[in-house]
Amino acid sequence: MSKKERLVAAIENGTVIDHIPAEKTFQVVNLLELQTLHTPVTIGYNFSSTKVGDKGIIKVSDKFFTDDEISRLSVVAPNVVLNIIKDYEVVEKKKVLTPNVLHGIVKCNNPKCVTNNEPMSTIFNVVDKTNGIVKCHYCDKEQHIDKVELCE
Repeated sequence: MSKKERLVAAIENGTVIDHIPAEKTFQVVNLLELQTLHTPVTIGYNFSSTKVGDKGIIKVSDKFFTDDEISRLSVVAPNVVLNIIKDYEVVEKKKVLTPNVLHGIVKCNNPKCVTNNEPMSTIFNVVDKTNGIVKCHYCDKEQHIDKVELCE
């Protein structure tokens, strides 16, 4: 597909989040709080993709994401691709991978866990990236990454 045939307009500077599974697109918008930005955000939904079936794509003008934001993104939509755009050109592509340890990103679903009863940050070890299994550092409760609740 040539640049002239793009379904979504190019941006001058910013980040394009590509290959989002379609059903996760609006979860990514909420997670990254894109609705609070004062720069243009373009959300594309249900584009066909050979990699993920139906995909979403989000273009965020004049925004480059922090490592913390990227770690949070990896929980909701691992394997998305971040395209860093400068002067209308892709200068870097980053595949978002789930880190080995998640600090303060997800809540433990064990009501007796110390993290749910004391003001402290959660720590989860990612024990199985292929199947999306995380384990609480404090109570050893395992959770599937698709079922976790994100910290505020």
